[in-house]
Amino acid sequence: MKNKMVSDIRQLHADLQNKKISCEALVKSKLEELKSSTENTANFLLEDFALGKAKEVDVKIANGEELGLLEGIPFGLKDVYLLQGQPASASSDFLKSYVSPYTATAVQKLLDAGAIPIVKENCDAFGHGSSTENTVFGPAKNALDSNKVAGGSSGGSAVNVAKKYTTFSLGGDTGGSIRQPAGYNKVYGLKPTYGRISRYGIMAYASSTDVVGPIARNLEDIRIVLNAISGQDFRDQTTYESKEVDSEEMINADGAKNLKVGYYKNFIDNEAIDAGIQASFKELIQKLKDKGIEVKALDFFGTSTLVSTYYTLAMAETASNLARLDGTNYGNRAEAESLKEIYAITRSENFTEETKRRIVGGNQVLSQGHSEEIYNKARALRDEIDQRFASEFAEVDIVLSPVTPGPVPVVGETLKDPLAMYLSDAYTVGFSLGGLPTLSAPLGTETGLQITAAKDEESKVLQFANFLNELS
Repeated sequence: MKNKMVSDIRQLHADLQNKKISCEALVKSKLEELKSSTENTANFLLEDFALGKAKEVDVKIANGEELGLLEGIPFGLKDVYLLQGQPASASSDFLKSYVSPYTATAVQKLLDAGAIPIVKENCDAFGHGSSTENTVFGPAKNALDSNKVAGGSSGGSAVNVAKKYTTFSLGGDTGGSIRQPAGYNKVYGLKPTYGRISRYGIMAYASSTDVVGPIARNLEDIRIVLNAISGQDFRDQTTYESKEVDSEEMINADGAKNLKVGYYKNFIDNEAIDAGIQASFKELIQKLKDKGIEVKALDFFGTSTLVSTYYTLAMAETASNLARLDGTNYGNRAEAESLKEIYAITRSENFTEETKRRIVGGNQVLSQGHSEEIYNKARALRDEIDQRFASEFAEVDIVLSPVTPGPVPVVGETLKDPLAMYLSDAYTVGFSLGGLPTLSAPLGTETGLQITAAKDEESKVLQFANFLNELS
């Protein structure tokens, strides 16, 4: 079976255990690659921390102790995660000098498993963007073409994985921020079911759709990391105890062939979609039909409804979440005559233009006279979207869609047109509103393929992705 158990994690684990490479040498090599890279993916290198951890692993190897599967494996962290004693800037001027006072739950689980974080990765500031250009560290560049964007907001994370600077990275996905950059850089990116992984210790963008998820070069590594970081956390009341994804289930091709597949015809038969992406997707659907797989065309909400619903809610939530950043307790603080002026100047000087745009938009939809007309309507639409997904997944097991309606933009193009940036999320935001597990796979179209299942059905997502990998 082609590619059924390819795993960078397993290969490095074997090399470390068999003393083909020391952990210190491995971590040093990755740090040097990041230092000499030209993609601008690293906000902060965690050199002293990482090398200290690597030496501990080498002591265990020298003593003949058995290593855990993730022990000594170098990984990256989007710079919205907290790691105690290390920088956490969210790619903003506001928090450029901020040091984390505690560690995020998902990060702690990886530390407990022995994995080693080596870099805090460039991203759109506070997750506000789709290209990793809205960052005070300068734009990250696509791993495959430096003239094109990295995608966002987890662009640095996806590029580092694609360039093999990290074995895997932890991204954050609110409306597509793992899936889209993974698609742009031709790696795998998983947005898990909302609540499967604790959000404690990740800087909040929109709390009702924020999720923690892995980016990796192969499905087995996605599975390994997903299982390691999942689970209930008393610090995050939205979490639940989930079932592990089994490796044998993931590679069960016969089981995958029996899954019923759906796709949204209004996503595909749409004037906004690029002709090449449309043709590639239709070709894949025909290939599945030729293999005897049951494929059903579905109707869904229009993309403009999905985008407007998502951004109404996301902007409202980010306006609320970022209200705490006023220079009093966190980050930079401007000096002024009065407290009101301190707040105004601090926020004006330290937030990026895109972040300010989203805060203003969020405050507008939450304001008296508008909240009933706009915000409450968006919440009602979200409930309808969730109910529609429930009815769709009573008929099919998997929904396929392109990751984006258009090709990868060139650097600078997205910044000129914020509306175009929002519309580029047309195929990702709906699944975020539904809280569904969705994988971006480097298959099917120029910017990848989304594979979605019902809540807590990550096993079906990975199983079908593995099957598609064998077809390609």
